Amino acid sequence: MDTQNIEKAKKIRYLLMDVDGVLTNGIVYISENGEEMIGFSIYDGLGLALMKKAKLLVGFLSARNTMSVARRAVDLGIEECYLGVSNKIETYCEILIKHGLKDEEMAYIGDDLIDLPILRRVGLSVSVPNAVDAVKSQVHWVTQKRGGEGAVRELIDMILLAQERCPNG
Repeated sequence: MDTQNIEKAKKIRYLLMDVDGVLTNGIVYISENGEEMIGFSIYDGLGLALMKKAKLLVGFLSARNTMSVARRAVDLGIEECYLGVSNKIETYCEILIKHGLKDEEMAYIGDDLIDLPILRRVGLSVSVPNAVDAVKSQVHWVTQKRGGEGAVRELIDMILLAQERCPNG
């Protein structure tokens, strides 16, 4: 992480994130009964708890509307979980207004084209290495860990360290 991105991370008050391909590995399993199953990283979950403990805001923003994501949000105490959102930039702007935030106080981590309008606006834009090339070429930083394998935790640790908050709790 270069010093320019560390300076950006110092200003972050809200981490907004895509779900599929970021909090998950992007694979959806369908059981014989038609039930959808996806996996989440325990490391990301602990990282999100550390963000909340540090009094920083977090939210999920997904174009898909799935019960497993809503359930994960409840389990982690994530109150801002926006699902089934086709126009992500509109929801992003609503979040800014709701919390009285500026773009430079927002971080966003995404992986696909639908995320680009937000990634181009936020103070700290991040993607995972499994993101599409068009996204990776537009962000401030690409995590080392892949989506669903601790990428969100990697970003959270960087933000907390930049703000001189101990990521170890």
